[in-house]
Amino acid sequence: MELFLILKIVFIIGAVAALYAVARNLDIIKIILIYWKDLILKK
Repeated sequence: MELFLILKIVFIIGAVAALYAVARNLDIIKIILIYWKDLILKK
């Protein structure tokens, strides 16, 4: 049971870190999406 608790805590910390990384890079992700949209629509 202790192992399950430790794994759950590690998973929650990892999820928070991933959300923080995505939030920090939203402007970069937006630029990439706009670039791909322009590439697709220009054809």
